[in-house]
Amino acid sequence: MRVALAAAVRTLPRGAGLAYEPKFDGHRLVVVRTAEDVVLQARSGRIVTSAFPDLAAAALQLPAATVLDGEVVVWHAGRTDFALVQRRAAATAARAAVLAQSLPASYAAFDVLELAGLDLRARPYERRRALLVDLLLPLGPPLQPVPMTTDPELAATWYETLPASGIEGLVVKRLDQAYPAGRRGWQKLRHTDVRDAAVIGYTGTPRRPLALVLVLPAGDETPLVSSPLTAALRAEVAAELASRTATATSTASSTPTATPTSTATPTSTARSAAAATAAATVTAIGLGEVPFRPLDPPLTAEVRYTSTRHPPPEVLRLRSDL
Repeated sequence: MRVALAAAVRTLPRGAGLAYEPKFDGHRLVVVRTAEDVVLQARSGRIVTSAFPDLAAAALQLPAATVLDGEVVVWHAGRTDFALVQRRAAATAARAAVLAQSLPASYAAFDVLELAGLDLRARPYERRRALLVDLLLPLGPPLQPVPMTTDPELAATWYETLPASGIEGLVVKRLDQAYPAGRRGWQKLRHTDVRDAAVIGYTGTPRRPLALVLVLPAGDETPLVSSPLTAALRAEVAAELASRTATATSTASSTPTATPTSTATPTSTARSAAAATAAATVTAIGLGEVPFRPLDPPLTAEVRYTSTRHPPPEVLRLRSDL
């Protein structure tokens, strides 16, 4: 099932014929109610039914041959928690049953693509929305339609006040729009901030760094992996790493041996350092634990990130004063 996508915008779209929905900080999930069972599909196409047995059980109440599009979230302390959604998504089948009790999932549905065997994707959003509400309101949690408004002022209020609940921003759709499967036919407005962040490491190799490991300002100091670096940034980071390596090798070569019996060389020292750094890991969104190479001293980079931990921070540039 190819899901609809959204193009990022910097300001709130306004005008007649628009609908606004809160953008939840969770995992995209397509719910397929077949004649016999329920199948849960991630945006990537991967089947994740076993990770969310509570949602699969709830979806058995849907009419056969019904398909929903939405977001799975986990509420904690009054807000959605993306880290807990990741934990649920990565659980084994045996562990998932336990987590379903301690960390119950909710499904924020924002579209119905098929209802009782009737393909609705060509119908206008306004009609699909009405059918979605009629379908889910009698069932209740954990299957719920996302809130929606056609009032841009109310949408602006949501945008300003809902981040405290873990809401990423807004999704904007045309009321007369068919479901844009596989296309960026919707618009999304995220809460973003551009600040300097500490670069404490990188993934990949020194010659081809793939992403940076960051500590964001005013955060909880939990390291985050950035989105993949652009080709220009990969080259810039690689040049910085090569410069550091050359400086370290030169310094080590010119430093007298501490004791006559020492057998350490610049090469063996570098190899030992590489082995030590390769052992460091960080949790990356959607990837689990990944190895990275620490940087000491850290770099500084200008990054753009949302008010939540998803999507990953985007590195805009390394600071020129370094």
